[in-house]
Amino acid sequence: MGSELPLFIDYLKEQKNASASTVDSYQRDLRKLESYLTEHGVDDVGNVTATNLNSYILYLEKQGMSSATVSRSVASMKSFFHYIYRKHAIADDPTETIRAPHIEKKIPGILSMDEVARLLEQPSGDTPKELRDRAMLELMYATGMRVTELISVHMADIHQNLNYVVCSDRGRERVIPFGDTAKQALERYLKNGRGRLLKGKESDYLFVNCSGSVMSRQGFWKLVKSYASRAGITSEITPQMLRHSFAVHLLQNGAPVESVQEMLGHSDVSTTQNYLNLGVERVQRVYRAAHPRV
Repeated sequence: MGSELPLFIDYLKEQKNASASTVDSYQRDLRKLESYLTEHGVDDVGNVTATNLNSYILYLEKQGMSSATVSRSVASMKSFFHYIYRKHAIADDPTETIRAPHIEKKIPGILSMDEVARLLEQPSGDTPKELRDRAMLELMYATGMRVTELISVHMADIHQNLNYVVCSDRGRERVIPFGDTAKQALERYLKNGRGRLLKGKESDYLFVNCSGSVMSRQGFWKLVKSYASRAGITSEITPQMLRHSFAVHLLQNGAPVESVQEMLGHSDVSTTQNYLNLGVERVQRVYRAAHPRV
């Protein structure tokens, strides 16, 4: 795999425009596979067989790797061998019959509309931090952005007069509208909070921490946990739950699936349709818990 792997990594970066984390994951997975094959006497990529690869998968499972980790490794090897097969570096693709282990899909948690309202009301003060936190929470719930997208918003991405934000995701851009509540929170933050957090520094980022630097995922996670506790939300909460709640609440109130798909940035509408099922399952749980004749 030695000479082909660097070419594959370049292909991921330059032609597939893969994120740095994706490239790192593929490279790490394939280096582990390469080490395993070398230890078992397979040094030439052209000599790799489906039997070798199935043995490696079995080895990973015996090492206690989760189904998700094994599945990712299978995806990495399939991409690599498919690439070098198309390049005519090997006569046959040994991954053609390889199957990844079944992964049980976890239902993402969501908040009720009342829980969302209580959460968003917690940062109610006029300190720079609370103004920022309120604006971040309101904007995330208003747009359904991912955490990494939220903390990466630049000043030029916010169009307050027209109530929309331009969201960038791996080189692709999408325009997401937001309502007046989020707009008002942003205006208060920009007028009375952001400059006081920057303390004379300059930054292109919309949201900055108390040192005037860009917010981190961990920092946002901590503030969500803190405000959830203050709001009396006892269930385990993550920042992603605001994104999930955004999607479910829109669909429950009649928004077209295709429109929600566009706002979330899903490439496949079936991913968005999962939120429809989530809304139904939540209603069923409430019904089973409360109806006297279930």
